[in-house]
Amino acid sequence: MKTYDIIVVGAGDVGLGITFKALAAGFRVALIEKGNVGGTCINVGCVPSKTLIYPADRIMEIREAAKLGIHAEITRIDFGMIMQRMKDAVTGGRNSIRDALKDSESLDFYNEEGRFIKDYTLELKSGKIKGRKIFIASGARPMIPQIKGIDAIDYLTNEGVLELERRPESVCIIGGGYIGVEYGHFFAAMGTDVTIVQMNRLLIPHEEPEISELLQKEMSRRMRVLTGTEVAEVRHDSGGYAVLLRDGKTGGEKEIKAEKIMVATGRRPNADLLKVENTGVETDETGFIKVDDYLRTSKKNIWALGDAIGKQMFTHAGDKEAELAWHNANSKKKVRMDFLAVPHAVFTRPEIASVGLTEEQARKDHDVMVGKAKYSDTVKGSAMGEEESFAKAIVEKKSGRILGFHIIGPDASILIQEIVNAVATGRDMKSVTESMHIFPALSDLITETLNNLE
Repeated sequence: MKTYDIIVVGAGDVGLGITFKALAAGFRVALIEKGNVGGTCINVGCVPSKTLIYPADRIMEIREAAKLGIHAEITRIDFGMIMQRMKDAVTGGRNSIRDALKDSESLDFYNEEGRFIKDYTLELKSGKIKGRKIFIASGARPMIPQIKGIDAIDYLTNEGVLELERRPESVCIIGGGYIGVEYGHFFAAMGTDVTIVQMNRLLIPHEEPEISELLQKEMSRRMRVLTGTEVAEVRHDSGGYAVLLRDGKTGGEKEIKAEKIMVATGRRPNADLLKVENTGVETDETGFIKVDDYLRTSKKNIWALGDAIGKQMFTHAGDKEAELAWHNANSKKKVRMDFLAVPHAVFTRPEIASVGLTEEQARKDHDVMVGKAKYSDTVKGSAMGEEESFAKAIVEKKSGRILGFHIIGPDASILIQEIVNAVATGRDMKSVTESMHIFPALSDLITETLNNLE
């Protein structure tokens, strides 16, 4: 049995971050990955989805240009080329990682499935290995709900959807979270007839209610959005599938048909496949690995991070966790992971970006001021014809500390960055409002929002 200084489980961005830090420090490292290197982000997440969504955004810009007096026509959308461009991006990223791993000395890469059999020990097809320190970045996979008939159909997930070669005429997306609304935007832009079915009364329900409501209003202009609705059954039908829907309030039922069904109802961790309990690592009731603020598990010298812990399932959060987990594993002075400072974006149209608490969350423990501003309150936003897009700020009244900031509209993921910087460094709102902003840039939206606090 081989013994390593460091064992890393998972070769996604997070696991690779730990791996290369360990190699740079001169440790003997084992990296285990049962699938493709690159993890969710490169293979089935950020890279492929955003490569698809970018042309969808361009299509929508052209279609919406008439409001600015520009009348343009799209003569052809090459779905096959769009999909191939995405696949090339995935392959390129994957190959770059493989090349980097091949060139790494003091690394044994096990491209196979493993599971824990006792403390600090994993069993692989090629043998058993043991680690003095172990970092679990095993990721997550699609969670499939218990719907009658679901096991009998060939449904899509965020993974299978990437294998499409022909644009479906219609698709029913089960789930109105981040994945569901992003792919709803993509397919609708491509010309597919889209229906999103969401059990909750709101799309992306963890966002501010006003943002969820505006997103639903805008998306409903180009697809069917059925909230407060349950999928009771799915079955084969001529040319595709029949989906039986049940209204959450009345219990009334109706049936819709679609060529394809996509399931986007959340993620479940891979910890069960690893049998982490055999090495003394505890999981919560949903199967995610329990960690403290320092990313330590219940077992000494084992850390967990990334999607495996289910905290903030975003690549940038995982990268920060990798940085802190490695630091905490090798330094006496420990550093906490601040999950409240983790921003996120939803790449729909309109785009959404958020950091920190919602108003409801903030009011539980803080005396707050709330400010709102529309894009159209700024010169640039008005010039863009953005009448309904807006930003919302939640600020602690006494200290001026920014507790939360939320944006829905063009370039939301870019605009929010100065707020993210302020939150991460502990600066108050004056650090933003008293700094000079270019006029009439769209960044005026940020100061306008903070100046409207009441």
